[in-house]
Amino acid sequence: MNASTTPTTRILLADDQDDVRSGFRLILDSQPDMTVVGEAADGIAAVALARALRPDLVVADIRMPGLDGLEVTRRLAGPGVPDPVRVLVVTTFDHDDHVRTALRDGACGFLLKRSGPGLLIEGVRAAMAGDVLIGPQLTVGLLKERAATAPAPPAPPPSVLTPREEEIAGLVADGLTNAEIAAELFISAGTAKTHVANIQAKLKVRNRVGIAAWTWQRTTAPGTT
Repeated sequence: MNASTTPTTRILLADDQDDVRSGFRLILDSQPDMTVVGEAADGIAAVALARALRPDLVVADIRMPGLDGLEVTRRLAGPGVPDPVRVLVVTTFDHDDHVRTALRDGACGFLLKRSGPGLLIEGVRAAMAGDVLIGPQLTVGLLKERAATAPAPPAPPPSVLTPREEEIAGLVADGLTNAEIAAELFISAGTAKTHVANIQAKLKVRNRVGIAAWTWQRTTAPGTT
C-alpha cells in the first residue's frame, strides 16, 4: 500500500500541560499514518471534543482538571457506551490500581510518559490493531501481583528461545526498553529491537507484554529457577 492510500489515524490529545501536548503532537504528526486533530487541556473539554470530532484515538493524561483521565476513559470507552472511542492513557504515575481501573473501563493501553516516543507510537498502532499495550515498567508490577495470587502453573514446556533470546526476554520482563537492553548487553539498539521482534514471533505474542507474561509464567512454574 502506498503512502497516498495509507489510512491515517486521527488523534485527540488530552493533557493539562501545554509542553506535553506539543511534544506528543510533534511525535505523532511525524508519523505518515498519524495526525493530531485536536487538543484539550481538561477532561470536560476532552470528552466534548471527542464526541464532536470523533477521532480514532484519544491520548489522555490521568491528572487533569474538570475530569481526570480515568473518568474520561469511562465516559468515552466504558461499558455501555453506545459509540465508544479508543482511549490510550499516558501518565506520569505508575499506580497499578490506575492501570486496572483504566483497562476495566475500556482503555486500549496504559503507558508512562517517560517511556519515550517509540513506545507512544507503538501504543497508538497497537490500539488501532485492536491490541492492548501496557508499558513494560507497569507490566512488571501487574505480573508480580498476578504471580503472587494465582495457583501454581504446570511445569512449562521446553523453551523455543535461544539462551540469548531468553536473556533478552528476561530484561523485557524487568521493564527495560530496547535502548536499555542494548546498553546492558553491549549491543546496538537496532540489534536489541531485532531480537525482541524475533522473540515475539517465536512466542506468537503481539507485544512486549506478551513476552513479559511468558517469562513470568516460566519463572513462577514448578521446576524452574
